[in-house]
Amino acid sequence: MAMRSCRYKDEEYPISYEVRNPSSEPTILFLHGWGSNKELMRQAFGKLLPDFRHLYLDLPGFGKSPNERFLSTEDYAGIVREFLRELKIAPRIVAGHSFGGKVATLLDPDCLVLLSSAGILVPKPFSVRMKIALFKALKPLGFGKLRTLFASADVQGMNPGMYETFKATVNEEFEENFGKIHGKALLFWGEKDTATPLWTGERIAGLIPDAELYRVEGDHYFFLDPANAKSIAETIEKECGGEAGSAND
Repeated sequence: MAMRSCRYKDEEYPISYEVRNPSSEPTILFLHGWGSNKELMRQAFGKLLPDFRHLYLDLPGFGKSPNERFLSTEDYAGIVREFLRELKIAPRIVAGHSFGGKVATLLDPDCLVLLSSAGILVPKPFSVRMKIALFKALKPLGFGKLRTLFASADVQGMNPGMYETFKATVNEEFEENFGKIHGKALLFWGEKDTATPLWTGERIAGLIPDAELYRVEGDHYFFLDPANAKSIAETIEKECGGEAGSAND
């Protein structure tokens, strides 16, 4: 593991990262989902794709990369671009899980790999809608500190900046961004995913001009199954291997 700071919008962002197979090309950048970190992605893919250089990083506010500022998804993409410039690495392939899939989409690489990506708004269950309504009703009465009782596991212990980031990013409409992808896109989706259901993957596949959707047995973290990870890696190697390309700025 290493640390390196990059400057974005006059602020410094320390980024924790790891490079594997440093002398290999092309490079594949792995971006984790909300509430996760680079270790999860390395656990799944670290022993696979031996002929590729792997770059794993903790997005700001996750893992060992600190952050207390509000950031939009565009900001996350901007920070990653600056970080890649600092390292002088231009990934040919960017693989993103869940929220990381949205960041990967904005990077618009030669080959985009989406693992149950977020980006399509999913109607909230009735129980969640009632919880939100109750919290909003109590807040004006001075019960705002009860947020911890209503918050999901995704936001427990989160600082105010990251909590505002979560609220903004989880509710943003992202369909237009998928339609702007210029390269090839490989979409892998858990058939039993309830966080980003399979129908959202089908919709994203329909929005990206050159996309292939692969349905995989499993839930939102289907890629942690070694057999699934191996199959994903083989598909990436077949469809996205070859001479190194350059990431789009």
